[in-house]
Amino acid sequence: MIDTHAHLDACADRPSALVGRARAAGVHRILTVGTTLEGGRSAIAIAEREEGVFAVVGIHPHEADGPDAGRLRDLAELFASEQAVALGEIGLDYFRDYAPHGAQRKLFERQLELAAELEKPVVVHTRAADEDTLAALAGFDGTVVLHCFSSPGLLEPALERGWYVSFAGNVTFPKAPELREAAARVPADRILAETDSPYLAPQPRRGRPNEPAFVVHTLATLAEARGEEPAELEERIEANAAAAFGLP
Repeated sequence: MIDTHAHLDACADRPSALVGRARAAGVHRILTVGTTLEGGRSAIAIAEREEGVFAVVGIHPHEADGPDAGRLRDLAELFASEQAVALGEIGLDYFRDYAPHGAQRKLFERQLELAAELEKPVVVHTRAADEDTLAALAGFDGTVVLHCFSSPGLLEPALERGWYVSFAGNVTFPKAPELREAAARVPADRILAETDSPYLAPQPRRGRPNEPAFVVHTLATLAEARGEEPAELEERIEANAAAAFGLP
């Protein structure tokens, strides 16, 4: 099994401990995400140290009004590491509103241009910004992963454009039937699973910090929603992640 989105450097426990527990649970590959330049360097250092871990690096929309937003050449240099497999998480967040919308859109567009230049997939964070997210992605022809999918309004465009749709622990919540309905509609070759550790622990672990080992609970809910065997869906998600991120 693979956890396609975790923030190992934001977890309380050491990455080595988290990776060890993940392996014991059958999770043998993890994508750890950095959302600032410093976080990106940390993600790459973890990925270079821990077997089966890869890095996703980018500038989060919350940082759009900060100093990292003007240092995209420094971000590009992080991709000198073979462990850096995607640019993310990038996008728009009008729900938290930690940065001006205009600054977020500008940063998103510039990072999409960088991803096209580097020929890297993008991992997209979008909250309460469906229209502007679609507008920004309209001219991007690379691989798109919608991280922690929570915007049913984006499902149809995602299906039309062949984007990958990644579900986190919130798909397991009793009050999220719309997410399970969306999961049932995603084509078999476009579905992914993640934890977004240490956030959004799945229902069986609700109230605890999330970690990569818990992605198995999200897998179980996805399999039930889709009427599939968990083992078969696990293999499919592994293959999808390898295709989306160019994993060995």
